[in-house]
Amino acid sequence: MLTNLEHLGLAVHDLAAATELYTRLLGVAPYKREHVASEAVDTVFFQVGGSKIELLAGTSPSSAITRFLEKKPEGIHHVAFEVDDIRAEMARLRAEGFTLLNEEPKRGADNKLVCFVHPKSAAGVLVELCQSIPESAA
Repeated sequence: MLTNLEHLGLAVHDLAAATELYTRLLGVAPYKREHVASEAVDTVFFQVGGSKIELLAGTSPSSAITRFLEKKPEGIHHVAFEVDDIRAEMARLRAEGFTLLNEEPKRGADNKLVCFVHPKSAAGVLVELCQSIPESAA
């Protein structure tokens, strides 16, 4: 079951400029910066109430974010929901007819296991499922 809106992922061309803009807009500094080598992306996270904003910038031409920005303007890339059991949620969504982009969850940013739901099966929205990895397992 989806338990919480975890974050909104925003694709940006210039991470430094976007970080400065969102710091001014939100009135808070980011709490985390991270490079995710497996996705060829740099991320910056802001805490906003009970949810987060994730800025994403591709670090190579093969990055999904770089490819996204070749076709679309900067802006919302995905909506992420927290789940208690990512594998159970993946099975439930498959049974409901959704197409998943991952066969197995993978390690994502911010100490999460992640899986994506294809936008074609979710009304044009890329949906990310996130499960926190316990500190003892990280």
